[in-house]
Amino acid sequence: MTGSGRTVLMVVRGNSGSGKSSVAAALRAAHGRGLAVVAQDNLRRTVLRERDVPGAAAPGLVGTVARYALDHGFHTVVEGIMAADRYGPVLAALAAGHRGLTRFYYLDVPFEETVRRHATRPQRTEFTPAEMAGWYRERDVLPGGVERVIGPGSSLEATVRRVLEDTGLAPPGWIPLP
Repeated sequence: MTGSGRTVLMVVRGNSGSGKSSVAAALRAAHGRGLAVVAQDNLRRTVLRERDVPGAAAPGLVGTVARYALDHGFHTVVEGIMAADRYGPVLAALAAGHRGLTRFYYLDVPFEETVRRHATRPQRTEFTPAEMAGWYRERDVLPGGVERVIGPGSSLEATVRRVLEDTGLAPPGWIPLP
């Protein structure tokens, strides 16, 4: 078993440019200390420097780092593209073993919008829209309906508010969404 009855695990998935990293950063800013962010890109691209291919080490490392954070009392946001076929089993095992509250979110943003958003990011020169098209997976949700799907009409603020309210991590004095 992983974590405690008090830890919260949040998994935020979606295509490149859908807003996952921004949501994770905003959740941390709203909550403050005690919330770990486990970023797939950091572990896969920076720590391991491996490609996202079947049988890669990154899914296991994501699960291991998330468990470590939960076991040390951190609420944890796991964020990344995390294709359902490659990461689904690791994420399902992580959720099944977590003692506390677990919530999954999928940011469902059309390809054209991900390209528009990518053009505003600091890493916009690291890869092209053509490369993004090769990675894009339309509505790549996990099986079993475990994810709350959040569409492109949800602003960053509204998405963060929804996650904070769903998980009970909203700070004191928080005004719920109407």
